[in-house]
Amino acid sequence: MYREMSQEALDNYFDIAGQAVEIKNRFKPGVYEKYNVKRGLRNKDGSGVLVGLTEIGDVHAFIFDEGEKVPVEGRLLYRGIDIYDLVNGFLSEERFGFEECAYLLLFGELPTKTALEQFSQVLGSRRKISEDFVRANILNAPSQDVMNKMARLVLTMYSYDDNPDDTSIKNLLRQSVDLIAKFPAMAAYGYQAKAHYLDGKSLYIHNPDPELSTAENILRLLRPSKEYTKLEAAVLDLALVLHAEHGGGNNSTFTAHVVSSSGTDIYSSVAAAIGSLKGPKHGGANNKVVSMMAEIKNEVKDWGSDEQIRDYLIKIIRKEAFDRTGLIYGMGHAVYTLSDPRCILLKEQAEKLAKQVGRSDEFELYTRIEKLAPQVFREVRNTDKPMCANIDFYSGFVYDMLGIPLEMNTPIFAVARIAGWCAHIIEEHLNGCKIIRPAYKCIKKRTEYVKMEDRG
Repeated sequence: MYREMSQEALDNYFDIAGQAVEIKNRFKPGVYEKYNVKRGLRNKDGSGVLVGLTEIGDVHAFIFDEGEKVPVEGRLLYRGIDIYDLVNGFLSEERFGFEECAYLLLFGELPTKTALEQFSQVLGSRRKISEDFVRANILNAPSQDVMNKMARLVLTMYSYDDNPDDTSIKNLLRQSVDLIAKFPAMAAYGYQAKAHYLDGKSLYIHNPDPELSTAENILRLLRPSKEYTKLEAAVLDLALVLHAEHGGGNNSTFTAHVVSSSGTDIYSSVAAAIGSLKGPKHGGANNKVVSMMAEIKNEVKDWGSDEQIRDYLIKIIRKEAFDRTGLIYGMGHAVYTLSDPRCILLKEQAEKLAKQVGRSDEFELYTRIEKLAPQVFREVRNTDKPMCANIDFYSGFVYDMLGIPLEMNTPIFAVARIAGWCAHIIEEHLNGCKIIRPAYKCIKKRTEYVKMEDRG
C-alpha cells in the first residue's frame, strides 16, 4: 500500500486537508460570548483574570474609582521597588544594574555591596560553556531561529546536569544561576553558528570574560573585535533590566508557571517559556517594529513632516500598508494605557546613543510617530481608548544602533527575562505547585460512530 509521494502531491494533499480542517474547526461568531468565555484570560474591561499571586513583579496601569476603570501612568515594581528608583539608583552611581536586578528577583531583596560582588563572581565563574558542548550541540546543529536553538540548548542542559530533577530550593537556585550565567553565550553562539553555516559569514566564537557584566559579555561575544563603548554597554544593561521581569501574567512567565506546576524540572519550564517568548505577539514584537519602521523610513520622504507621517500611519491602520494587519507595532499594550515606564526609561538612553552614533534624525522620526500614532488611531478607529508606546517601540532601534543583528533581538529579551522566569519557577515550587488545570467546555454535539463500509 505504501508508495513514495512527490512534493507536489504532498502539497496538494495538505491544501485540501487544511481547507477541510478550517471548515470543521472554526467556531461560529458569538460562541465565546454565549458561554461567557474570557478569551485570553481577560475580563471585558481588558484587565487580566486573576489566576495567581506573586511577590516578584507588579504591573500597574489603572485604578478603579467607584467601580469604573480609570487609566493612570504606568508603574512597574520589582519586589515592591519602583523601576524608576531601581534604575536611577545604579545609573546615578554609574554602574551596571542587571546583576543587582537578577539578585533582587531571585532572593527578594536588594544585595549589599559584598553580596552583589559575591553573586557577580558566581555568575562570572559559570558563564563559560565547554568546548565539547559548543561543538556538539551548537556548531553541529545550527538553526534558522536563535530562539529555537536556545530552547533546544536549555533542554540539552538537562543531560549535562548531575541532578536535573531535584526541585529543592537549593538546587533550583543553582540551576537558575547557571542559566542566567550561560544565556548570553548560548544566544551569541547560536547566532554565530547560524551566521556562519547558514548565511556564509565568518565564525567568531569568543570566550566570555568572568570579570565583565552580562551586557558587556553580550557585546564582546557578538562583535569580531570584542570592543564596545561605555555608553553602549550601559544602554544594553538598562535594556536587560527593563526586560527582566513583568509580573506573573505575561505569556511566557505564565507558561513557566503552568509547566512548573506539574512538578517538572526547571529546564522543561524554561524551554517552554522560550517558545512563548519567540512569538510575534510577545517577545518577537520588537522585530515587527524594526520591519515596520524600515518601510516607513523608505516611504515617508520628509521625516520632519507630521502630515506625511500621519498619511502613512493612516494607510497602516486601514490595512493598506506594511503587513496589512492594521497594527502599528510598538504602540499600545495589554496593560499599560497612559505610559509604559520601561519605554520612558529606554527612550532617554536611546536619545543619548543616537547622538553618539549620528542617528538623531531617526530618533526624531520615532518620537514623531510615538506622538502621532495614538491620535491617528483614535481618529481612524473612532475610539477614545488611550494608547501609549511600549518598550518594543524603541528596543529594536536601540539594538540596531548597537550593531546587534536583528536575529538577536528576541534572544536578548530571553537573556534578560531568564532572571524573572527563574524567580517565578522558584516561587511556584515554594507555594505547593498546585497543577494548573483550567476548564474548556466541549461544544461539539454527540456524534455516532460510523463503520468503515458505511462512510461516504
